Amino acid sequence: MFEKILIANRGEIALRVLRACKELGISTVAVHSTADEAAMHVRLADESVCIGPPPATESYLNIPAIIAACEITGADAVHPGYGFLSENAHFADILEEHGITFIGPKAEHIRLMGDKVTAKKTAAELGIPVVPGSDGAVETVEEAKRIARDIGYPVLIKASAGGGGRGMKVARDESELEEAFLTARSEAAAAFGNDEVYVEKYLGRPRHIEVQVFGDTHGNAVHLGERDCSLQRRHQKVWEEAPSPALNAEQRERIGETVAVAMRKLGYVGAGTVEFLYEDGEFYFIEMNTRLQVEHPVTEQVTGFDLVQEQIRVAAGAPLSMRQEDVHIDWHAIEVRINAEDPMTFVPSPGRVTHLHVPGGLGVRVDSHVYGEYVIPPYYDSLIGKLIVFGRNRTECLMRLRRALDEYVVDGIKTTIPLFERLLREPEIQDGLYDIHWLENWLKHQREG
Repeated sequence: MFEKILIANRGEIALRVLRACKELGISTVAVHSTADEAAMHVRLADESVCIGPPPATESYLNIPAIIAACEITGADAVHPGYGFLSENAHFADILEEHGITFIGPKAEHIRLMGDKVTAKKTAAELGIPVVPGSDGAVETVEEAKRIARDIGYPVLIKASAGGGGRGMKVARDESELEEAFLTARSEAAAAFGNDEVYVEKYLGRPRHIEVQVFGDTHGNAVHLGERDCSLQRRHQKVWEEAPSPALNAEQRERIGETVAVAMRKLGYVGAGTVEFLYEDGEFYFIEMNTRLQVEHPVTEQVTGFDLVQEQIRVAAGAPLSMRQEDVHIDWHAIEVRINAEDPMTFVPSPGRVTHLHVPGGLGVRVDSHVYGEYVIPPYYDSLIGKLIVFGRNRTECLMRLRRALDEYVVDGIKTTIPLFERLLREPEIQDGLYDIHWLENWLKHQREG
């Protein structure tokens, strides 16, 4: 087992990793920018190192500074959390060159799944169902039109190196395709330095279903059920739950086992999430995230497994602590993301938290780095906490979520808490009848009405 782990992240995920390390008896090193010197994980870590000024490019993305912090403190492993360097194969390679373990997948698998075209091709080869579309990058408008005619409109033009909804445009017929193609390429070049795009079938009202997987260095791989992440705005998730209200036991087992078998073939190591669009009983691969997900607590609460501790054990060479037959989905869980944003316009709202009261009680978990008088900096993602509720069934969860939101107080800034209070009053949310477009359509109606 590792003696000392450096946590190359900030916010609630840095605190989450720190807690897992403490329970395993592992010493911790917190790295931080000058804007985060008063952060909770910095206060609680055994050691801390300032790695630069507020901009992430000069601190949390500064690989030389993080390597130096490892060498100064004698850290023998790095946990990257999510975001920042968590899916950076170059970072994983450099750590290995310095004799430091990257707590994550092999660099080759990060590269493989980091390019959406290659990932889709690999998924198909591994037996994972994929959305009909181009076999690779599409170079010209004429080629895009030919593919669109073959698979049928509407189609989606997507950046190969994309994420977060950037470099993604819909063409509903041939008259819209040229503009969508050129715009997607332009956005992709600006956002990712890579203007490669590909074309795939656009599904009308799909759900977003993702399967949590885990592999080890001994050839084992299991799935831990699915999460439904369909409530989104601008392709950003705001509400996640497990199990999905849309799937039955047979569908759950079928897609889970398909993914687990594929990960064994791939020799995948560590935590990963295979994401799908689901419509009319069929699953279509979107991408694979080779890291821990923001919504991992949902899976932890329905399975009882600590995914961060499992990451650490697997990275240290231990076999998985669970077999597939040990994984049982006996509970229901819902996570909502509490962001420092206006609840309707989503404009960021950084500033001082003048008063804080977090909910508690049976079946309530709050993962947050925020405390009273904490100043939320304007330089980073607006996520300030995750409220997770869990119970014996979905109805119990919804009641518990309503109660927990009513208790949650964050004064001094705007948050998305009122958004979720309003959503809970909607019959379609209560019944689980929503798709990936539902929230944006609802928001549009609220603004117009």
